[in-house]
Amino acid sequence: MRQFLDFEKPVAELENKIDELRQMTDPEGVNIQEETARLSEKAEKHLRAIYAKLTPWQKVQVARHAQRPHTQDYVNALITDFTPLAGDRLFADDKAVIGGMGRFDGVPVMVIGTERGSDLETRLQHNFGMARPEGYRKAQRLMKMAGHFKMPILTFIDTAGAWPGIDAEQRGQAEAIARSIATCFEVPVPLVATVIGEGGSGGAVALGAGDRVMMLENAIYSVISPEACASILWRDPKQASTAAETLRLTAQDLQKLGLIDRIIPEPVGGAQREPAVAIESVGKALKEELKALLPIAPARLKELRREKFLAMGREALS
Repeated sequence: MRQFLDFEKPVAELENKIDELRQMTDPEGVNIQEETARLSEKAEKHLRAIYAKLTPWQKVQVARHAQRPHTQDYVNALITDFTPLAGDRLFADDKAVIGGMGRFDGVPVMVIGTERGSDLETRLQHNFGMARPEGYRKAQRLMKMAGHFKMPILTFIDTAGAWPGIDAEQRGQAEAIARSIATCFEVPVPLVATVIGEGGSGGAVALGAGDRVMMLENAIYSVISPEACASILWRDPKQASTAAETLRLTAQDLQKLGLIDRIIPEPVGGAQREPAVAIESVGKALKEELKALLPIAPARLKELRREKFLAMGREALS
């Protein structure tokens, strides 16, 4: 069953009518084929109009849509010979972060990403994509392994943020995230980060300090969620839509600010409507970025990566 967001109600009503028509056994003189074609055209027109002018808050809702493809979907579709790797060799295996070795377009790569889960059982298993310190330490281990074996790193980001529980704080959440970011800068191989849904706080940045940072068209990337921001600034989470406007968290805003390198187009209506098309677009973008990065010498790669992020700070201060 397709899930519709509140602002998609006009489209939902039309598509429900189409479903009803297709199930009719006695059309009473109605040309079902002709009528469904007319309604389908009208629904698509509505959908295009809605998605052509999404507000930042609406993009937040699209980015969080439960039916968007998740990290595991990208791995299944784009990576061959995938071998999952587990554990941080210190405490445990955090299933909010998945990773392993495989081949992308014939090139051996290391894949790391946050996984939310697709139903209640898997969401609980993956802790809704919110990693604890052991998740980020596992990411560090895999990045270092990739550097040792000269394998490019692909990261997929889709998380509301790092797990805020006291257990995570007791085990050094902030330190784990900081070291993960530092490891991103230190690896001597290409690192391409892609925000496929919600990129929230340090939990996202921990996997996002790459040579290339890409975002899907309707993804978001922010230091804080709109709800948390509204609670702090106005003591009212209902002001989340206002906070979303102020945070400049959309892919379009972030590209203008020079904080991301590329926006990957989504199908009309978002990646959740045509996951295979969205995944194919991501695969094409990854192929192009890797082709440009692979010839660069390791020392130069690290230098350019460092300069890229230092330039963001200088630009903000100037």
